[in-house]
Amino acid sequence: YDIKQRVIEALTTTCSHAILFSTVNVEKDAVRIANELQISISTVYKTLTNLEKLSLIEIQRFNISDEGKKIKMYRSRIKKADISINQNESEVLLYSNKY
Repeated sequence: YDIKQRVIEALTTTCSHAILFSTVNVEKDAVRIANELQISISTVYKTLTNLEKLSLIEIQRFNISDEGKKIKMYRSRIKKADISINQNESEVLLYSNKY
């Protein structure tokens, strides 16, 4: 797999797609994402880790819970993506999420 294929896979996987685009306008923690999208928390964490490795999502900041736990707040780095596949060639255009 080259990086382009991994990005295409992340953008076309239902869970990754939902997480990415739920965090375009508002930063969210993993628990909020899981609750809003009705996805298990373990799946959300696994997906967030993958999206972070691909630089599609970033940790915007950290919140500190009442118990003193550090909570990551995630925000999508892209607001739009175009994927085109023509024979054996594929192209991915990512549009930055300027906020």
